[in-house]
Amino acid sequence: MENKDNYLETSKAERSVWLMKCPGLVSRSLKAPQLSSSSSSSSASSSQAVAKVILSIDPRVSSDDNDSSSPQFTMELVGTETGDVPKRYSMDMTKDFVPMSVFSETSQGKLVVEGKILNKFDMRPHDENIENYGKLCRERTTKSMNKSRQIQVIDNDNGTHMRPMPGMIIAAVFNEKKKAPAKTSDTKRTRRDRGEMEDIMFKLFERQSNWTLRQLIQETDQPEQFLKDILKDLCIYNNKGTNQGTYELKPEYKKATDGTNP
Repeated sequence: MENKDNYLETSKAERSVWLMKCPGLVSRSLKAPQLSSSSSSSSASSSQAVAKVILSIDPRVSSDDNDSSSPQFTMELVGTETGDVPKRYSMDMTKDFVPMSVFSETSQGKLVVEGKILNKFDMRPHDENIENYGKLCRERTTKSMNKSRQIQVIDNDNGTHMRPMPGMIIAAVFNEKKKAPAKTSDTKRTRRDRGEMEDIMFKLFERQSNWTLRQLIQETDQPEQFLKDILKDLCIYNNKGTNQGTYELKPEYKKATDGTNP
C-alpha cells in the first residue's frame, strides 16, 4: 500500500496569491515580528499585523482611457520594529509573467501547493520616502565597507607549527603541475549578501554615473551573473548614444542618491 504522504497536496492549487519582490530592508522588517512572536506565549502578539496594503482607485477616469486609471497599490509598515526603515512603499503591479505556483513543505516533509500567482509586485520607496531611503542605503554602504580587522597573538611563538612537515613541499610541487593556467573566473568569486551588494552599487554610481559590466566586476569582485541580476533591478543599459555599452541608475534611484548629496 502506498504512503499518501508521498502525494502532492493540491486542494489549494487554484487559490490566487500575490508574488511580491521587496528590498532586503523591508523583508527583514516583516520577519522581525514573526521571530519575536514565536518566543512569546501571547496569542495577541502572534496575530499582530506588520503591514497594510492600500488600494487607490480614481473613479473619475474610465478604465478604457489609459493605464493611469489602473488600481494603485501602496504598502505601509505598521510594526514598531522597523526602526529607521521607511514606512511607505509603492507597489508596481504586473500580470506579464510566466505562470507560476507557490509550494510549501510541512515539518513532516509533505509538499503542498499553496496557490497560483495572480499578480506580481515590485516594491520601491514611495516618493515621500525616497530621500530617507537613499540616506539609509548610503549609511549601510559606508558601514559595510569599513571592515574591522583583528590581530591575534600566537602563543606558540617558536614557529614549530609553521614549519613544513615531511612530504608537504613535494605534494605542493606535484599539485602545482596539475593546476590549469591561472585565470580569473566566477567560480573563484564569493557572493556577498544581496542587500550589502545593492548598497555598494549605489556607492559606486555616486562616484561615477556610468559603468560597464567588466568595470563593475573588477570593482566588486562578484560573479558576473549575480551582478547582472542586480543591475537588471537597479539600472538601465544604454544600447546607443555616447554612453553605449554602460549601465546607469534608474531615475527613481538617481533621485535617492542625488537628494542626499549636500
